Amino acid sequence: MLRSVGQTRVTGSGEDPRTTELRAAVARLRRELAGHPAEFSDRDIAEDELAVLAAMVAAGDPEIPRMRRSLLLIAGAIGSVSALAPALMQVRGAMDLFGEVPR
Repeated sequence: MLRSVGQTRVTGSGEDPRTTELRAAVARLRRELAGHPAEFSDRDIAEDELAVLAAMVAAGDPEIPRMRRSLLLIAGAIGSVSALAPALMQVRGAMDLFGEVPR
């Protein structure tokens, strides 16, 4: 099936699959961060930004520039915790589905 540029598929529930993917990725990272035993100085920043992302996804139309900012803050906050790297990369991959920030 061919699609025009800018069109996205819609799931059976009527939700954009990019939003579904982002919701799942954010939820996974939140769970893994909550379950990670180590305390680190920027953990609160990561948790706050994940909450922001979750709220944007729940609202239905995430703002790409704001998502990118949150991703940078999260990556900076948990970047040294290698156990969280796969979940962080899943969030990044889900964000990439939304495309580049318009200039």
